[in-house]
Amino acid sequence: MNAVPQINYQIAPDRYQHWSLTCDGPIATLTMNINEDGGLKEGYKLKLNSYDLGVDIELHDAVQRIRFEHPEVRTVVITSSRDRIFCSGANIFMLGKSTHSWKVNFCKFTNETRNGLEDSSSHSGLKFIAAVNGSCAGGGYELAAACDEIILVDDRSSAVSLPEVPLLGVLPGTGGLTRLTDKRKVRHDRADIFCTTSEGVRGQRAKDWKLVDEVAKPQQFQQVVHEHALALAATSDRPADGKGVKLTPIERTQTDTTLDYEFVAIVIDRAARNATLTVKAPSAPQPADIAGIEAAGVRWWPLQMARELDDAILHMRTNELEIGTWILKTKGNPQAVLDVDATLLAHQSHWLVRETIGLMRRTFARLDVSSRSLFALIDEGSCFAGSLLEIALAADRSYMLALPDAPQRAPRIAVSPMNFGMLPMVSAQSRIARRFYEDEQEVAAVRDTMPQLLDAGEALALGLVTADPDDLDWADETRLALEERASMSPDALTGLESNLRFNGKETMETRIFGRLTAWQNWIFIRPNAVGELGALKVYGSGNKAQFDMNRV
Repeated sequence: MNAVPQINYQIAPDRYQHWSLTCDGPIATLTMNINEDGGLKEGYKLKLNSYDLGVDIELHDAVQRIRFEHPEVRTVVITSSRDRIFCSGANIFMLGKSTHSWKVNFCKFTNETRNGLEDSSSHSGLKFIAAVNGSCAGGGYELAAACDEIILVDDRSSAVSLPEVPLLGVLPGTGGLTRLTDKRKVRHDRADIFCTTSEGVRGQRAKDWKLVDEVAKPQQFQQVVHEHALALAATSDRPADGKGVKLTPIERTQTDTTLDYEFVAIVIDRAARNATLTVKAPSAPQPADIAGIEAAGVRWWPLQMARELDDAILHMRTNELEIGTWILKTKGNPQAVLDVDATLLAHQSHWLVRETIGLMRRTFARLDVSSRSLFALIDEGSCFAGSLLEIALAADRSYMLALPDAPQRAPRIAVSPMNFGMLPMVSAQSRIARRFYEDEQEVAAVRDTMPQLLDAGEALALGLVTADPDDLDWADETRLALEERASMSPDALTGLESNLRFNGKETMETRIFGRLTAWQNWIFIRPNAVGELGALKVYGSGNKAQFDMNRV
C-alpha cells in the first residue's frame, strides 16, 4: 500500500462526526455540528463549523441516503445546531497546510456535492433549503447557494459573506462567484462589493441584493423555514409511500495494484503510470418490472454498478495522483446492457429508477471533470452498449479492434435511447451531441442505427470511435498511444482535456468546473496566496499578508 494514508469515501450514519439526519414526513433536516477534533488529517481544528473533506464526505453520503432510503422526503433543510454560527466555510488552516493537489481535489469533490443538490432538485424533485441561523461565510455560503432557497435569521449580527478575496487571497472555490451571477442574478457591482467586504451583508439588505431569499426574526425563524419547506415539498412528486432501499456498504477488495468490486475492477501499472478500469455487464438475468427492481434493491445491476464506479473514480482521483491515464474497458454481453436500458426507460418515472438514472448521470459526469487522460479500448469481450457506451464517449480517444477475418469474435458497440439526453454531461448535452457539436444530421445518423450492434468499421464511419486497428496493429498502436500520453506534461494535459471535453455549449456547472481548473488552480499556486507571507499561510498568525502587487 502507499505510504500516505488513503482516503475512503465510504461512510455510514453511525460513524458521522459532523452531521445528524432526521426525517419527519416530507421534510428531512440535516444539522451541522462539526466536531472540532474530527479533522480528516492532523494539524488543524475545525472551529466555527468550518469543514474539510471528511465533512463533505458525510454530507454526500447523507444526501445519497435521503435520495434512496427516504423516498418520502421532498424537502431537505440544511441548518446548524451552533448558536449564531451556520458555517464558516472550508477550514483555512487545513487549506494552508495542504498540498496543491489536495486543495484542488477537495474543491472538486465539494463542487460535485453541491452540484448534486441542484441536480436532485432539477431531476428528482428533492428540494433544499438553507436555514441560515447564524454567520455564514465562504464555503458555508456556497453550500447555502446550492440550495433552492436561503432563509437568513435577522438577528442584527448574522450575515452572509464570501471573504476569500480580502482575507485569503484566493477565490470562492466551490462555485460561489458563478452562483452569484448565473443562479442568483446578483447585480455585478453589488457582487463586487459583497466579495471584497469581509464582514458580509445581513438582514433586509441581503434579501434586497438577492443574496438570500427570505429573512426572519429569531422568534419566527423556525416557523418561516417550516412553511417554506412545506411549500417546496408541494412542488415535488416523490412518493409519500415509497419503499426505500438501504444503501449497504460497498464491497471491495484492495491490494497495492488492484481494486476489485463485483462489477468494477481496476488494475494499476505503476511503471507505465496508467490504470485499467473495467466495468462489467450483468451476468445474471435482471428484473424488468418494478416489483423485481424493488426486490433486487441495492443489488439491482445499474444501481450497484454506479455505486461501485463512483467509489472507484473517487478513490483513483484522490489516492492515485501519479496514475495519469485511465484505460476504460468493459466486459460482458452488450445485449444484457441494452435490456437493462430498456427497463430504465420503461420505468423512468418511478422514483427508484429515476434516482438510479440520477446516480448514473452524476457518476459518468465525474469522468468528464476528472483531470486524467481517458482512453477507451474496445476489444474482444467488450460491452460498450447503451448506457455503458457513455464511458467510451467520455474518453479523450477510443480505439476499437477490427477483426475482419474473425467477425464472430469482433467487438460490437450499440446506442440506445439512454445515449440521447438521459445521461447528460454537466453541459446539459448528451455526449453524442457534444461529440458532433449538435449537428442534427450526424446525431440522427447514429440514432438511426438502433438497435444494431456496430463493428469497428461501422463505428468509425459514423464517427463514434477514433481508430479501428486490426489484430496485427492493435497491440503496437494502443501501446504507442499510451506511452506517448504518459510522456507529456500533466499540467498541459489537464488544460487541454478540460478545453476539448467541454466544447461549445456552457452552463453554470461547466463554468464552475472550468474556473476551478483555470483560475483557482492558478491562484492556489501563487505566492500571494501560498507563499511564506501569502494570505493563506499567515492567516490567524497576527501577521499581515504581503502581496506582490504586479498584475499578470
